[in-house]
Amino acid sequence: MLARPWLVDFEQFVRARGGALYRYGFVLTGNAHDAADLVQEALLRLDGAWPRVRKKDDPEGYVRTTMARLHISWWRRRRREDLMATVPEAAYHDGDLDRVSGDSVLWNELRALPRKQRTVLVLRYYQDMSDAEIAAMLGVSAGTVRSQASRALSKLRVQRPSRAAFLGELGELGEVVTARDSGCGAS
Repeated sequence: MLARPWLVDFEQFVRARGGALYRYGFVLTGNAHDAADLVQEALLRLDGAWPRVRKKDDPEGYVRTTMARLHISWWRRRRREDLMATVPEAAYHDGDLDRVSGDSVLWNELRALPRKQRTVLVLRYYQDMSDAEIAAMLGVSAGTVRSQASRALSKLRVQRPSRAAFLGELGELGEVVTARDSGCGAS
């Protein structure tokens, strides 16, 4: 007999949803290594809370909320750290992102955004969450979510017009941005 009989359910959950959680982490962090670390840390926290969480309707929502909060915490902690004076000799390229996205220019532009702004856009457009849901998940006001999204979208709009002229269209995010923001930003 297992000492923790609910462990089987937890392992089944991880097997079934691990890939989706990794992809979500990848979109949040912008690279494979940080995404794997984020998923691992969130699942470690879920393991201790699994007997309680598995009884809820949406254990994956619990993990995604944990991942978003961990991502913000890591961002805050890294922001306070001193930067190294030396630059690595070799450049780092994450080809996984190109395979996942299909629009490497857009993903590079998203990657260049500050972490809070990128997180808000990922939750809003990738997870299709309302501003109120994002605010509750991140522990901030809905106004903060809207202002972070507005700043991020402004930065993306500045970067996208030259590319739009080249392609003849704004592309996926440009269309979503136009449709979403035509309603004055409140979700």
